[in-house]
Amino acid sequence: MPLLIDGYNVLHVVGIIGRSVGPDSLQNARLALLNFLAESLPPDEVSQTTVVFDARRPPSGLPRSLKHRGITVHFASQYEDADSQIEELISDNSSPRRLTVVSSDHRIQRAARRRKARAVDAEAWYAEIVRQRQERVHKAADTSARPPVPLLEEDVEYWIRQFGGETLLDELTEIEKSEAGGKP
Repeated sequence: MPLLIDGYNVLHVVGIIGRSVGPDSLQNARLALLNFLAESLPPDEVSQTTVVFDARRPPSGLPRSLKHRGITVHFASQYEDADSQIEELISDNSSPRRLTVVSSDHRIQRAARRRKARAVDAEAWYAEIVRQRQERVHKAADTSARPPVPLLEEDVEYWIRQFGGETLLDELTEIEKSEAGGKP
């Protein structure tokens, strides 16, 4: 599903803007958001994501539009503000019912709803993305390092011998024999 994000709105909601001060702080905040999105969104959504930032001029050395790790990034340099460009992108969208627009700005939310797009408050959307990311991390951590199938007896014996456990292997073999009624 295509995703259209009001960049600075999300940055303000999550508190990334304002943490650091300096000549590159805004650029670093934008980069942090874009990297977070690229790492947090499902891979098939990354290529369908567009982020729009306010900008009278694009940052030095950057075009008005670019790709960052598969995400389309626009600097609204030819618009009064990012909201105007976002409204135009909503209006121009060929299938707005599939579009999700992320912004806490009521103007943007109304524009999305007029076209039957899904409008999501930035704070709620961010909380959901963080929750989904944590689920994926926990699910990946729960996946054991053990092989998905039982090891072959020969493999077990090999590794026990590699780590000097011949005595343990002999003991385990004797226990198995005694449990099986002494059969080899």
